Amino acid sequence: MIPSLYIHIPFCRRKCLYCDFYSAIYDSSTASAYIDALTRQIDGLDGPFATVYIGGGTPSALDKGMLARLVKGIGRFLPGVSEFTMEANPESLDEEKIKLLLDAGVNRLSVGLQSFDEGKLKKLGRIHDARRAADAVSAAAKKGFKNISIDLIFGVWGERPDIWKRDLEEALKLPVTHISCYSLTYEKDTPLFQAVKNGSVKPLEDEAAAAMYEAAIELLSLRGFKQYEVSNFARGGFECRHNLAYWENNPYVGLGASAASYIEGVRSKFVSDVKGYIRRFKEARSLVESSEKLKPIKRAKETAAIKIRTKEGIDFEWFKGKTGYDFCGLERKALPKLIEDGLIKYKKDGDSPVGIVLKRKGFLFCDTVSSALL
Repeated sequence: MIPSLYIHIPFCRRKCLYCDFYSAIYDSSTASAYIDALTRQIDGLDGPFATVYIGGGTPSALDKGMLARLVKGIGRFLPGVSEFTMEANPESLDEEKIKLLLDAGVNRLSVGLQSFDEGKLKKLGRIHDARRAADAVSAAAKKGFKNISIDLIFGVWGERPDIWKRDLEEALKLPVTHISCYSLTYEKDTPLFQAVKNGSVKPLEDEAAAAMYEAAIELLSLRGFKQYEVSNFARGGFECRHNLAYWENNPYVGLGASAASYIEGVRSKFVSDVKGYIRRFKEARSLVESSEKLKPIKRAKETAAIKIRTKEGIDFEWFKGKTGYDFCGLERKALPKLIEDGLIKYKKDGDSPVGIVLKRKGFLFCDTVSSALL
């Protein structure tokens, strides 16, 4: 199976309060050395790749020269790449960068808007305002991007339902084809988690956040955005192919600090340190921080835990062909409780079960379902 390629650009102009992804504050000299290492690694790749995704961090924080060097090396893989995505933030996305990306073959842009409410943006530590967010998306569409995704966050402490509804309505005014809606989480080792611990932030009640999630499902479906995964909604044909590959537990190659790869059942992760990554590369030392050869049964269970997140759920025949395991036999201990709790249901062909899917309650408690299947 042809793998996907993920490239991690860890640099941010400022770290968001809620983010637990590996990132570092942007420094031009360090970033240039990092791009040197990445481009040399890209030159050494064999390919082909089904999809390419440049994520972060904030890839658009790179200056135009660095961006050009990065995307140029990927060009030789593009004839076989169905989707080439780059993440961007509004404050660092200008018309020149948009043109550069289009000319380099990037055909999908993922913009981290998060909200159109100035109060929410300030709470989350974002450095753009609502007008800049809308202008960045409009500029990308005007220049020629036909596949634009945006991220939104709901469930921010103190957030009212009307604020979230206004976020959704503003998003639907934009020329976007894909919307990701994420509930705010309080991850360990983030400033926001510490704020909860010291009492300066009181998380929104679970029931209130769940109501916002259900409101998003209802409104977006009415406006032509089909939910195809727990947090993701797309117009027909604009589902993220790169993420679909993840959810089917397909192979992928990762480059960059903290990036992971999954090839032939081996999961490996590179060092989570930019300067250490650069130093090791220059010294021709291994960049791998950890590596694990997954046993077939663990691979099968991870496939179940990931694939259940999708709207189509798990088809038993597909699962057997993918993993070699009978799904009902593999998950015989977990299934009865998940069904009893109203989290999943069987897909049927006549009277015969042919798969399982999440029920409405299951989408609200998807992490519980995934954990049970592991």
